[in-house]
Amino acid sequence: HQLTPDGAVDETPPPVHRPPPTVQSSPSTGHRPPSSPPRPPSTVAASPSTVHPPPVLIATPVKDAARHLPRFLSNLRRLSYPHSQISLAFLESDSIDGTHGLIEQLLPELRAEFADAQLLKQDHSYHLEQPRWEPSQQLRRRSLLAKSRNQLLDQALGEQSWVLWLDVDVADWPPDVIERLLATGKEIVAPNCIVAPGGRTFDYNTFRLKPGAASLPWAPYIIDGILQPPIGHGRHYLNDLRQHSLVELDAVGGAMLLVRADLHRRGLRFPEQPYKLHIETEGLALLAKEMGYSCWGLPNLEIIHPSR
Repeated sequence: HQLTPDGAVDETPPPVHRPPPTVQSSPSTGHRPPSSPPRPPSTVAASPSTVHPPPVLIATPVKDAARHLPRFLSNLRRLSYPHSQISLAFLESDSIDGTHGLIEQLLPELRAEFADAQLLKQDHSYHLEQPRWEPSQQLRRRSLLAKSRNQLLDQALGEQSWVLWLDVDVADWPPDVIERLLATGKEIVAPNCIVAPGGRTFDYNTFRLKPGAASLPWAPYIIDGILQPPIGHGRHYLNDLRQHSLVELDAVGGAMLLVRADLHRRGLRFPEQPYKLHIETEGLALLAKEMGYSCWGLPNLEIIHPSR
């Protein structure tokens, strides 16, 4: 296998006209191939590009998430995007801390506040015996996570225009994060998931290959069919690219990822087995490229995920 880096393509988000203020089927793993100057976070466009904001599905796989739910739901309620245009979907698996029951109890109030709220269930009889970042855990863990994401697509995606993949353990994000992601005009776009404001990245699955990456040794880092190189080996992460406002990426993570829903409807899925040495969200980025779509990142739009 050989990795071929894309050229560095940076693009400034298009201008956005701000409106005046107003008070379980088995998922398929197949696919259908068919620099701007830096800008501080506060100046990234922060309004939807249409008068009528498009409907968004926020899709969240959860497992043993009871300790994260209060903060997660509080942050959801802080979103400035019209709640009447937001639907929520959770898929719970293998929890031993009562996560399913907690979300089930919250469904009536969530449905009263948002356009809809769903709770799906799929157990895999899988429990980590080592830290989740251990290389030996990646194939099984991420294969099941891909299955969960694909099941959310199969059972929860309705007529929404966009899917916002959002992990339950993300601790903080700007209230206008949906508007700012939509304002890029890109079909697939991710913010910079970091461990603290202005700090290093947390999501090493979101990267752009460095120039010359194809000539680097990669074979020693293939574990269980997945490329797992040391941090920084041939890759730039979003915290390395803060001099740009918008960058094209070679792979994306799923801490927060906005995808145009029609791409999913056309067959863009999360590979459940290694695909060209990548799996789950990184594999999705490769499949998207084959379909003719690029993934993009906003290095200066920061969301917070505490370190391990």
